[in-house]
Amino acid sequence: MELKFRVAARIAKPVHEVFEAVADPKTLSEYFTTGGADGRLETGATVTWDFADFPGAFPVYVTEVVKDEKIVLEWQASEGEPHNVEGAEQKDSDYRTKVTMRFKGLDDGRTLVEIAEEGWRENQGALSASYGNCQGWAQMLCALKAWTEHGINLREGMYI
Repeated sequence: MELKFRVAARIAKPVHEVFEAVADPKTLSEYFTTGGADGRLETGATVTWDFADFPGAFPVYVTEVVKDEKIVLEWQASEGEPHNVEGAEQKDSDYRTKVTMRFKGLDDGRTLVEIAEEGWRENQGALSASYGNCQGWAQMLCALKAWTEHGINLREGMYI
């Protein structure tokens, strides 16, 4: 069994605008990394992401970026309950998972965004963590859509 998932959403904005809403740390901080993002998502960069609702910045390792098409990053794997479950314990592991974001312009002017994550070990803690990350990336896509289409920050007050 390979632990991996894929989530997707269609955003009613051109592909370049949607790509930039993820790659640009200032914009990403408006709707997702509510504690701030430090550094643009560019090939070879190590940036930090912080979430006001999960205090403590952590590194994100950007392995590949193709402008307006793809962002590939790695980050510390966890084997435990997600950070946002009150009272739950999160155990960081000694390996990383891989996140691939794909951006595709559609004929109707919208952008299809797909986010896949893979690379967890095969154990119950990693399975639980993968479910938490799947939920988080689905929420990120909802927040991206609300922000880019309507200027609404869905994360504000959602977790704390």
